[in-house]
Amino acid sequence: MTDIKKKVVVGMSGGVDSSVCAWLLKGQGYDVMGATMEIWQPNAAFSENEGGCCGLSAVDDARRVAECLGIPYYVMNFRDIFKEKVIDRFTSAYLNGITPNPCIICNRYVKWEAFLNRCLEIGADHIATGHYARVLKLPNGRYTIQKAVSKEKDQSYVLYMLTQEELAHTLMPVGLYEKPEIRRMAEKAGFPVAHKKDSQDICFIDDGDYAGFIKEKTGSLGTEGYFKDLKGNILGPHGGTARYTIGQRKGLDIALGRRAYVCSIDTETGDVILGDNDDLFTTEVEVTDLSYMGEERFDEDVFYTGKIRYSQQNVPCRVKYVSEKEIKLIFESPVRAATPGQSAVLYKDDWIVGGGVIKA
Repeated sequence: MTDIKKKVVVGMSGGVDSSVCAWLLKGQGYDVMGATMEIWQPNAAFSENEGGCCGLSAVDDARRVAECLGIPYYVMNFRDIFKEKVIDRFTSAYLNGITPNPCIICNRYVKWEAFLNRCLEIGADHIATGHYARVLKLPNGRYTIQKAVSKEKDQSYVLYMLTQEELAHTLMPVGLYEKPEIRRMAEKAGFPVAHKKDSQDICFIDDGDYAGFIKEKTGSLGTEGYFKDLKGNILGPHGGTARYTIGQRKGLDIALGRRAYVCSIDTETGDVILGDNDDLFTTEVEVTDLSYMGEERFDEDVFYTGKIRYSQQNVPCRVKYVSEKEIKLIFESPVRAATPGQSAVLYKDDWIVGGGVIKA
């Protein structure tokens, strides 16, 4: 039976998914409010392209949808925590040769921890988002994130850091549908955002120029040094380690007469090691900063499936504990470009067991 008349605050980005999320919950009998998280920084050029989830236009679009639904709508200020937890971490990580996933960090500390606490303070029972994922309560009593019905749109990977308390207060109705169904619902509801494009890339870097953003915020592009091959031979100079990430091929600004990929980065010496695509594959990945979701601990005697990037496929793997705070994942087949700072997420069937951050 539906939690009739329970109060839910929907995080509304101005996009079609969160709009339909609010529409679905209102139709199910919830007392729905809408709220947009104000995270854009003063004098900053947040993405204003069609579909941008965090720019000023998101407020206008979300407010129009709330008016269509006849629900209260608010804008909540989370600028400071977003700067501290997401932007500052992002720039610091790149300067230290680490490639973070800002969406995962934003979900953990802003879109859930801070937003949920604020909503509970004003009397809400739940928060809800337009993510393509599902909240599942397992027979063991623990909550987890289950993959969305839509394999193409599934966003479970970026939600693995959510806590049991946060999941107990979270609704994700969009995860039960395919994208075309969501757009048809938006059309049925008469939403002006029914055909709005999906948001892309990192919201706080308007032009996709990570290096330029880091230089603007910190005055540095990391350690200058040399490109080297796997044997240590110098191939040429580069302008700073923060310009590169593991697996990168484009934008290296060095002509070798062949395709070359970044295989490792040393911020102390400034060495950026280049190799072939085959050199990026490994069967063992070290993971720290562990988060447990569907189980309290990983089982070393079973096979899970894991992925080390959002866009990669799940690969069967085993877990070996190095310590209580660190594990080694041993994959059945090689995975590509295990990148320090990115996340490794483990699944059992279609739900998340837990995960962690790939060790530098």
